[in-house]
Amino acid sequence: MRRFLQLLATAAAGVLGWVALTTLSTGSAIANWAPCPRNWAWAPSYLPRPSPLQSYAFRVGKAHAKICYGSPALGGRTMIGGDAVPYGKLWRTGANEPTTLHLDQAVRVGEVVLGPGSYSIYTIPGERDWTVIFNRATRQWGLESEYTAEIAAQESGQLRVRAQELDSRIERLTFRSEPSATAAVDLVLEWQQARIRLPIDSGFAAPDADDIPGALGPD
Repeated sequence: MRRFLQLLATAAAGVLGWVALTTLSTGSAIANWAPCPRNWAWAPSYLPRPSPLQSYAFRVGKAHAKICYGSPALGGRTMIGGDAVPYGKLWRTGANEPTTLHLDQAVRVGEVVLGPGSYSIYTIPGERDWTVIFNRATRQWGLESEYTAEIAAQESGQLRVRAQELDSRIERLTFRSEPSATAAVDLVLEWQQARIRLPIDSGFAAPDADDIPGALGPD
């Protein structure tokens, strides 16, 4: 009985440690070594996920970055430009929790400067151009209806990027990085027959945290 209780206590400590690690880790830690966070305050976090949680770590100069996202599948459906992800409407850019970008140093995405920390990424897809929105709020659930005025007030910036139509369909939402001719790297989103590129640089004079919209200082 004592052995069973010891095993139970060890398992409980492991679970609590995992919950703490995926709840309290800073953006800098996640960018370097910690696992992707979970929004455990929301009931859907505990349910089975048809769209698995994926992560992609990459470098931008000396900066470490990691993007965490739920990766939905097409399953024969039209998602982008269909009822699920209509053109001209806000999209969480994935599934489950908001897609989040974690940084240990300041970077510039297009003309948007992001300090160290964590940022949710929302998009407004279009047939030709997409609007990409970076937001310091990351603890909400990803449903677009949860993008309230209070959440919107925490936006750090937006940029517009051109969408490229692919010849073949990409079954699952995927992020990856590529060397760029105009920036340090391009963060590439691909799904269905759409591709967008986010040019990211780190070799610039970063402004003070007080001068970065929505920044909360080093995270």
